[in-house]
Amino acid sequence: MKRIALALPLLVLCTGCVARPAAPERLSESEWRFVQIDDYEPAEPDGARLSFGEEDVSASVGCNTMVGKWRVEQGRLIAGPLAGTRMFCQGDVWEQEQAVAALLVAAPTLEWQDADRLTLRSRGHSAELTRISVSPPQPGS
Repeated sequence: MKRIALALPLLVLCTGCVARPAAPERLSESEWRFVQIDDYEPAEPDGARLSFGEEDVSASVGCNTMVGKWRVEQGRLIAGPLAGTRMFCQGDVWEQEQAVAALLVAAPTLEWQDADRLTLRSRGHSAELTRISVSPPQPGS
């Protein structure tokens, strides 16, 4: 009985000790601007964004918007399935949109340069991003 009495306070103290990956916390409720997509500047810099909610990710490079669920596993971003708008786009913005869609569903690695700079990289595509904002935690979350 004495062992149980000693173990219970330790169990309660350690419930907050569970290690959680840093990457999801760094991404959750944040917005990023694409700086480069496959080594090129975005064709529509003002519209080239990647946003992470608690569970959903959305991306646009200036034409259509893609939305889906996201999580991080073993240093990789797992996104999808992605749904998106289907507006007619052409030229560089269309090519970059296709590259970002392929990148996001390819489970890219997360390469942190610092807290506000991130590179997503898969075999075929890459994107460099800078943090625009982080939403403050909501009460009760």
